[in-house]
Amino acid sequence: MSKSTDSGVVTDGDLRAPSSSLKSSRHEYTSDSQTTELVQEQPKRSWRSYVWDTLDKSPQERRFLFKLDAVILTLASLGYFIKYLDQVNITNAFVSGMKEDLKLFGNELNYMQTCWTVGYVIGEIPSNILLTRIRPSIWIPACEVVWAILTILLAKCKTTSQVYVLRFFIGLAESVFYPGMQYIIGSWYRKDELAKRSCVFHASGAIGTMFSGYLMAAVHKKLAGVGGFKGWQWLFIIDTVISLPIAISGFFLMPDLPEITKAWYFSADEITLAKERMRLEGRAPRAPYTKAKFKKIFSSWHIYLLTALYIFFNNGNGASGQPAFQLWLKSKGHPITEVNTYPTITAAITVITTLIYAWTSDTVFRGARWPPIVFSGLVNIVIYSSLAAWNIPDGWKWACFFLAGFGGGISGLTFAWAHEICGDDNEERALVTGTMNEMAYVFQAWLPLLIWQQVEAPVYHKGYMTSIFIAVAMTLTAVLVRFLHHKERARKLLVEEPNA
Repeated sequence: MSKSTDSGVVTDGDLRAPSSSLKSSRHEYTSDSQTTELVQEQPKRSWRSYVWDTLDKSPQERRFLFKLDAVILTLASLGYFIKYLDQVNITNAFVSGMKEDLKLFGNELNYMQTCWTVGYVIGEIPSNILLTRIRPSIWIPACEVVWAILTILLAKCKTTSQVYVLRFFIGLAESVFYPGMQYIIGSWYRKDELAKRSCVFHASGAIGTMFSGYLMAAVHKKLAGVGGFKGWQWLFIIDTVISLPIAISGFFLMPDLPEITKAWYFSADEITLAKERMRLEGRAPRAPYTKAKFKKIFSSWHIYLLTALYIFFNNGNGASGQPAFQLWLKSKGHPITEVNTYPTITAAITVITTLIYAWTSDTVFRGARWPPIVFSGLVNIVIYSSLAAWNIPDGWKWACFFLAGFGGGISGLTFAWAHEICGDDNEERALVTGTMNEMAYVFQAWLPLLIWQQVEAPVYHKGYMTSIFIAVAMTLTAVLVRFLHHKERARKLLVEEPNA
């Protein structure tokens, strides 16, 4: 740890690297000298860490992280892939014949999305609280199986009411996955590893969006009419066929949390190593919920500002989150194949920028999460200002729809930041991350009905204007969180080390 012995100034290095006394005083994890020797308190950095963070760790820790990455990143990425596949398929189906077949000529698409969002909102916080009491290896895969089965039933819907009901319960079942997996990732990885894993996980959702577009284009071309099903109906059937095996695998592979894991692929020494890593990182194990704990959580700025930050992110990317691009392409007379495939370029840009944000945050910015978030907000201001004007050259309009992908890549960073800020209280971390996602979708349940109305497509002037203000608010909130977090870390450090 760096200290300024002359001036008494607390440096950024001090804020990024809390003292061992500060960390060890907060935890119940036990350690032994042999395990401690295998894990560096402050991971060293060489040029190899800029490529992948495990390359500068001990052979034993590298072996452990290889197993952990292979399981958690695979389950998280495939699970989020199928979540997004089963979430966004309604948009692809809508522009590929479902609208005409079910006579959806009003705002029915908005209502279908809202029904999903309401279910998602209702389930999130209770689910994340349950994850601190129920094994994730049971709860998360069970919910995945439920939403996969419900998805195939959409193929048999004859009325909008049936679609609304199914979309509600699909959203309810899917509510467990994203905040739940972010909670699990935050329970296993250290700060120099966390952003990359969170963002790789998040990028798989954009890949799911891309794949849904390609799948709909292929299904529309090859399977329309086969077995008496339309192309859009086949999309729901195939989505379930893809989703079920991935969901079932979670029962056998998900590792739970370090203090309760029974994963068959970890040795006893590796489980001890995992606990030691979390002890050194300042990540608290599970503890009971108490009245004092709730009071502490709700009297802190953490839950309010981190939630606001995620609300602004989640509701400020309408050009990619809503079918704005697809409906503009359809209004220009593009065929169904192009309407489904061109928007996947935006999703591809989201994947690329997500990974760039993660690597630069962990390396170039030395663990700082706010610079990519601020950059993303500034890009959104430019994009949505242009689209709000609307009467711009078509070439720039194409560019704006593609560049909207820059705004979708910071979700993993916001959750990594929340894990670090709330790291010394496991229950706060679970509740804050669940609330972040919960409240973001509370706003998403009603805001699109006001600013992204289907009947106003493809201009969406209200949507683009609102997105400008949301981008400004997100940028300012990120700066405020950074300021308060540094102030809080400095205060804790000085309490532990009065002479620092």
